[in-house]
Amino acid sequence: MPELSSRRRLLVLAICCMSLLIVSLDNTILNVALPAMQRDLHASTSGLQWTIDAYTLVLAALLMLAGSTADRIGRKKIFMAGLIVFSVGSLLCSLAPNLESLVAFRMVQAVGGSMLNPVAMSIITNTFTDPRERARAIGAWGAVVGISMAAGPLVGGALVESVGWRSIFWVNLPVGLAALVLTLRYVPESRAPKARRPDPVGQLLVIVLFGALTYAIIEAPNAGLASILPFAVLAVAALAGLLWYEPRRAEPLIDLRFFRSAPFSGATVVAISAFAALGGFLFLSTLYLQNVRGLDALHAGLWMLPMAVPTFLCAPLSGRLVGSRGPRLPLLVAGLAMTASGVMFAAFEAETSNGTLFAGYVLFGIGFGFVNAPITNTAVSGMPRSQAGVAAAVASTSRQLGQTLGVAVVGAVLASGVGASSYADTFVSAARPGWWILTGCGFAVLVLGAVSSGRWARRTAERAAEQLESAEVKEAVGAAGRP
Repeated sequence: MPELSSRRRLLVLAICCMSLLIVSLDNTILNVALPAMQRDLHASTSGLQWTIDAYTLVLAALLMLAGSTADRIGRKKIFMAGLIVFSVGSLLCSLAPNLESLVAFRMVQAVGGSMLNPVAMSIITNTFTDPRERARAIGAWGAVVGISMAAGPLVGGALVESVGWRSIFWVNLPVGLAALVLTLRYVPESRAPKARRPDPVGQLLVIVLFGALTYAIIEAPNAGLASILPFAVLAVAALAGLLWYEPRRAEPLIDLRFFRSAPFSGATVVAISAFAALGGFLFLSTLYLQNVRGLDALHAGLWMLPMAVPTFLCAPLSGRLVGSRGPRLPLLVAGLAMTASGVMFAAFEAETSNGTLFAGYVLFGIGFGFVNAPITNTAVSGMPRSQAGVAAAVASTSRQLGQTLGVAVVGAVLASGVGASSYADTFVSAARPGWWILTGCGFAVLVLGAVSSGRWARRTAERAAEQLESAEVKEAVGAAGRP
């Protein structure tokens, strides 16, 4: 990628953030619309889970393929293709006649979404080469998530109440079109110096692993152990296959050598934990505010602001702290705040009082605002720039996998607790195990943030980077020597 002026770099950052905005906004708007979809499409709790998880599942399964493909054939090309497919998928979702069609069209959206965030992060990584400047750019990137969390519930609530839930998908169309035109004009093409070959076997194993695991979790309360056991076994077999097959490939879909870096491994698990907490938190909150408190979509969106505003304010602060002091402090703050929020709901039934509900939302918003920048920065820092797309894709995959598992596990726990009863009668007690799970996710962020950001962890990152670069040199020499 050619060296760009400061103004051009900021413009590239803004264009990349537009793609993140429509993907993040889509998730937060959708959560507010769930009760309206449930009534209109006669969906069960598991049906609501699939409207979210069909998207995040496909996204998680294809992100690494999109990242490596973008490194190989061109990041700008893949990014523009993603904008087109995502926009078309959004239009189809708005026309869905039933729940099954909506789930299928959400999967089309996800195919486009898989080409956006990891590729955009790779573009940012290769545009902002100075570590401090990159950390600030990633902080701005994280702030967009806060914007989407603040605007999504309000915009979604207003649209659902005034036009209907189908209109929430229309928001993506003008933003996607504008981003497409600006990308064509201003974003330079870039790719990795050495093209990576496709890994169809690894890709298939990832799809089987994520799909079978998610199906087993979501359908467990309804289908029973005997029905979901084959899917659980299939997930374990796919995981074992990945661990056996991938190290034997010269250019694997998932380069397991990345995980020799403690910061990278820590960032991966932190991403899964933090976004599992987010997915579960939004799912429980939306159903509680509308189905138990009886709020309409707009007022439920307003109740989300105490969570969304701190996320928006803390994300750029977290980016600056990562740039000046490293990832440890933001991760510790994130872990403490998310754990405290979970305990308030799990142990003290924070949702039953306006004051404690407000405080629980604020704490979670602070925690989530601080967690995003250190995840991304840690995942891509120290890795060879030629591997930026794959490294960013692993981090993004971890986020989506975490959100998928959060909705699946917490939704399954809630469905088991509610049973045939109404939400209003049993929600608080049925949701308590789910809140304890979210507390555990916050505690995992706290512990891993401390362990994976010290001197020992940094030394493992340096050794992993040296091994990756050495392997690249050997492969390049071997390729040059072959006729």
